[in-house]
This record gives sequence, C-alpha cells and structure tokens, in this order.
Amino acid sequence: MSRIALITGATSGIGRATAKAFADLSYRLILCGRRQDRLSELTDELGGQTTVTTLNFDVRDWADVNDAISTLPDEWKAIDILVNSAGNAHGMSAIQDGEPADWDQMIDGNVQGLLYVSKAVMPGMVSRQRGHIVNLSSVAGKQTYANGAVYCASKAAVEALSTGMRLDLTQHGIKVTNIAPGAVETEFSVVRFKGDTERAAKVYEGFAPLTADDIADSIVYAVTAPANVTIADMTILASAQSAATTINRK
Repeated sequence: MSRIALITGATSGIGRATAKAFADLSYRLILCGRRQDRLSELTDELGGQTTVTTLNFDVRDWADVNDAISTLPDEWKAIDILVNSAGNAHGMSAIQDGEPADWDQMIDGNVQGLLYVSKAVMPGMVSRQRGHIVNLSSVAGKQTYANGAVYCASKAAVEALSTGMRLDLTQHGIKVTNIAPGAVETEFSVVRFKGDTERAAKVYEGFAPLTADDIADSIVYAVTAPANVTIADMTILASAQSAATTINRK
C-alpha cells in the first residue's frame, strides 16, 4: 500500500507544491490548513492521481490540532511522513519597534504549531517503529538578520527541534529532516508585509528566486532516500544568494 503523508500549510506555497509532488508519487495525502475552500480545490485537483483527505484546523490551537488528527479513520492513522510546512512571518522592524501581536503569530505558528502537530503524530510513529518527519526551517534560522530577530529566533527554534527530534526518535526508526530554504517566491512576503504586494514584490527584484517547486523537489529527495540514509539538514539558496540577506541583484 502507498505511503501516507500529512502536510500542514497545504493550501499555499511550499505545502501546496509538496502535496502535488507527493501526488505524483501516488502517496495518499492528508492535507491540512485553515482555508477549507483551498483544501477543497486542491482535493479536486489531485483526486485523480491519488486518495486525498483533508483536515481543517489552526496549528496554533492544540485542542483543534489534537481533535482533528484524532478523528482520522483507522485507514488514515498510519502516517508515514509528516511535513511541518505551516508557518509565517509577520512584520519586519527593529526589535524595539516590533508588535507583540506579530511576535505571537510567529512564535505560535512556527514553533508551537510544529510541536502540536508533531505531538499528535509522533506517538503513532513510535508505536509502529517507523516514520519520517520533515520540518521547514529557513536560512533565517541559521543566520540572524536585522529587523527580523523574532522570525529568525522562531526558525532557529525549528532547527533546534529538528536536532532534538532526531536525537530522541532515531532509536524508534524515525527519520528527521530539516529543510532550510533561502529566498523563495511565495505569498510569504505578502503575509510578512501584511498585504502590501508592491513591497513584497521588491523582495524578489533583480534575481531569480527559488520556487515552491524547488523546495518540494528537495523534500521528495529526502523522503525517497534509501532506508539506510537520513538527509539530516539541507540548506537551499537561490543561485544569486550567498547568505540570508546577501543577494546579487542585476
């Protein structure tokens, strides 16, 4: 029987691209997100390739996460792959000027959300003695930059959690992969700049950024590696990018 993959943040960006890439592999998909209309659209799009079910919840709410995942029918509970793709950036200002509401959005979504979904899935993987968890970090988790301290801190936490998960879970036959993308053109910057599409577009001017499909390809590479191979940590930069905020723009 084909593998079962649960993907958070499946309604856009890297999560959506990963869902499509996994459908090409005929993986059965549990697609999770807050926007049910987009989940339904994606189900219609991918339903001809594989079997899809959806869960509508907010990763920041433990009760919501636990209730949703616990309702999965028995035939969907043996999750082989968890992709923690849900996350966000809110605001870009010096830390002394930051908004606590923005901080909450990033810490709750990027850190607590990853923990909550993983907590709901990991016990089953442990009991089956197999599984693969893919956490979406960022180059910002490796290199802190000005005006992004809290976002960088939230992604540094993902880096630490990936390492900690690997230390705790390898003995149970569970692989853990940390993926750290650089500049990827998705709705990420639109969210960060709170709908200011003009400002968001400038982030990607003068060079060819990564695409969500590029990162999905990397996730596929990790989860299809041989059984004796764990891709522990992968940093992916645009070809014009040499560090988090160092980009050669033409």
